[in-house]
Amino acid sequence: MNFQKNAIGIFDSGFGGLTVFKSIAAQLPNYNYIYLGDNARSPYGDHSFETVYQYTLECVEWLFAQGCPLVVLACNTASAKALRNIQQLDLPKKYPSNRVLGVIRPTAEVIGSMSDSKSIGVLGTRGTVRSESYLIEIHKFFPEVNVYQQSCPMWVPLIENAEHESEGADYFVKKYLNQLLSQSNEIDTVLLACTHYPLLVPKIKEQLNSNIHVVAQGDIVAASLVDYLERHPEMDIRLGQQAQQSFYTTGDAEAFDQHASVFLERSIAATKVKL
Repeated sequence: MNFQKNAIGIFDSGFGGLTVFKSIAAQLPNYNYIYLGDNARSPYGDHSFETVYQYTLECVEWLFAQGCPLVVLACNTASAKALRNIQQLDLPKKYPSNRVLGVIRPTAEVIGSMSDSKSIGVLGTRGTVRSESYLIEIHKFFPEVNVYQQSCPMWVPLIENAEHESEGADYFVKKYLNQLLSQSNEIDTVLLACTHYPLLVPKIKEQLNSNIHVVAQGDIVAASLVDYLERHPEMDIRLGQQAQQSFYTTGDAEAFDQHASVFLERSIAATKVKL
């Protein structure tokens, strides 16, 4: 497993980050990847800032220990609650040559240009919504845009229990969309600010008018990473390109494999690790 010494690390609290991984691997197919899902402690959405920061840092340091010089937090809650502390406090002191990137800023940089009405709805976990990270970041780039938020606490459990295609999921999809749209009738763009949510896109679109644009983050984050590596050749040269991938989970490996096959549309074999 020598390839791990120069892989891109991708982290999520569970399975959702696989949607981001899939997009990144499609745009950068030759690179080596290590994916870590902290399934034993998922979901992160309702945990405190301090707990999410602790959990995320432990996972990032595990990926660093595998030799990943670059880690992508493919998790909105971790990006909202932990990324800034890791970038400002931990990297300069302990890992000055390593980098950790998130999913919020790349999304905020482009989402405003996708709305004609300048009214955007953001769907996320309680943790992401409470952090107001999207409100802050979108207004940095698009101060004229109105941002409306709605937490969807039942969506991640539905997805992680493979109930996202069930009739029961319809109720909670409709419930949270109605709560979001009740805040403004000008919303023409809905951002899925959780990497799990793309699996609910068919049901989400069933409940929305066709003129409302539904935006998932995978391709946005992948394009941002491509740009980052072009602008930082000193990092790019450290990354191996043998097109090798490995998957790890803190939870049950067999269960991870079953769920991952839904996200990736192919089978994998994950390894369980203890942090």
